[in-house]
Amino acid sequence: MNSFLKAAFAAALSCAVLTAPAIADTSARNASASAGETARAFTGSASWYGPGFHGRRTANGERFDQNALTAAHKTLPFGTKVRVTKGDRSVVVRINDRGPFVRGREIDLSRGAAQAVGLLSAGIASVRLEVLR
Repeated sequence: MNSFLKAAFAAALSCAVLTAPAIADTSARNASASAGETARAFTGSASWYGPGFHGRRTANGERFDQNALTAAHKTLPFGTKVRVTKGDRSVVVRINDRGPFVRGREIDLSRGAAQAVGLLSAGIASVRLEVLR
């Protein structure tokens, strides 16, 4: 690569790094993470699904396991890891399905993931979502 392209690449990379939004992360969240660094974070409404779908195919083609730590999201790519936090409890899930198909909901957790964050009895709750790299 010639020196001009190297300089242009270095300038673009440093600009991207300097202008990327900073996301605060507490040590408690870092300790509970089972995946890498946070790419972006936001809050939204979460619900859960399971019993009626257990064993059926998800949107990515795998069989749904209601006890696995997975979730459905409308737009995140399949395989994306997301840390879901409700209060002082969090879980890292893998996106393997599409949904939720209810207005105002951001993510549908498997029964196992909902149980891990204490969402089973409430059914719906506000959560913090952190897309992990």
